[in-house]
Order: sequence, then C-alpha cells, then structure tokens
Amino acid sequence: MLETLRQPIETGDVVIARANAHIRYPCKFLLVAAANPCKCGYLPDPARACARVPECGADYLGRISGPLMDRFDLRVEVPPVAFADLDAAPGGESSATVAARVAAARKVQDDRFAGHDGVRQNADATGAVLDACCALDAEGRRMMTAAADRLGLSARGYHRVLRVARTIADLDGADAIAAPHLAEALSFRLTGVG
Repeated sequence: MLETLRQPIETGDVVIARANAHIRYPCKFLLVAAANPCKCGYLPDPARACARVPECGADYLGRISGPLMDRFDLRVEVPPVAFADLDAAPGGESSATVAARVAAARKVQDDRFAGHDGVRQNADATGAVLDACCALDAEGRRMMTAAADRLGLSARGYHRVLRVARTIADLDGADAIAAPHLAEALSFRLTGVG
C-alpha cells in the first residue's frame, strides 16, 4: 500500500488506468510521516529494548522500500526527550521570526521562478531550471561527488539534495549554495532506511 505513494510524491498527480482510459488527477501534497525505530519503540534504549535488537529495527523499518525512502527530502531522527528537559525554558527562535524568514525565502522563489510554467518553488525545479538555480562552485561539486559516492545517492536523491540545499540557502538569505548549505542538506539524507 505504501508503494502506491511513489508516483504521486514524484509527479504530483495520480493516474487511474482502466481498460479504455487513463485519467490523470492532480494531487500535489506535502507528506509528513513518522515511525518508531522498531516495533517496541525502545531500540535506542538498551535498558528497555526487546531481545531482537538490532534485527527488530531493521525488520520494522525495512517495510519502507528504498525507492520510497528516496522520495523523502528530509529525514529527521527525533530522540526521546529527557524528563528534566520537559520543564526547561523554551529556547531558539520565535515562531514569528521563523515565519518571517520563510516568507522572505518564498518571495525569493516567487521571483526566481517567475515566467517558468509549472515551477513555483525549489521543489518543482527540474532540468535546466534546476541546473540554473542550484549551480555549485568547485568546492560544492567536490562535496556532492564525494557524498554521492559515500551515500550511494541515486540521481533522484542527488537532485533532491540540491533542491533542499537551495532552500536552506534561501532561508539563510544567500544568493548561492555554499558548503554549509550542502552539508546541512546532506545531513537530512543520513537517517532512516535506504
């Protein structure tokens, strides 16, 4: 059942095929998924984990295929929160500050893709449009080549990393993708299955 998400995630539409017709429905969406590290949920905690560690985690998350995981732009591991931290004062930026930065990045993307039919944001960029907005300097090309070899990135994964790096650069207010933007984008490919 999960595998049926592959095409809609990739193309932004669903195709219903019957004997005499193929009908295409648009279905652009943002998928947010969550999973426990294993069936019991205690894989990272040696005191509470089941007797099947680490196989139970591999079996549990192995239900998600590599090609499906390859379509997730961001993979974030969220460790358990210590009880002492539950009562701690909130830190980091305010929601209003983050919202202003996101709005500015969206404006940059609106301007960047004006006149490009079907391209509204970095995630939509393909081909020559992707090459133009995600051009890398020599250091960035070396970093991506090394990462692609080490991580075994597919062409799809490579392009997704570029799009995420471009978005991180936009959020940073940078005109070009720099090594820190690429490093952060690559860090989102390191966790999870596949």
